[in-house]
Amino acid sequence: MRKTWKTKYGTRRVRHDPPTLDEAVIAASGMTDDTEAQVAIAASLMDLSADKVRPAVLKAAALRRNTETVTFAGRPGAPRAVVVERKTPRRFAVASSSGAYAR
Repeated sequence: MRKTWKTKYGTRRVRHDPPTLDEAVIAASGMTDDTEAQVAIAASLMDLSADKVRPAVLKAAALRRNTETVTFAGRPGAPRAVVVERKTPRRFAVASSSGAYAR
């Protein structure tokens, strides 16, 4: 389809916003864990060379490596308990004009 076309309401055009480098790196990191594959995916999304994308991918990987931690509270080897509480919905009685409760 062309970028501009005419309709009965006037001319219409398609807006094309290419992804930013950060968006391309995030999308690539969501697809694979391999950094070289991330570089290739981000470069293809941005239509850039791999040499220009590689520093951004490596920087994002270093930030992710420092922030992804899992912590378990409690003693090691102790069974962990999961508590599930169910709240019942509140039911309101509606008074009718005769003073009796409606069903």
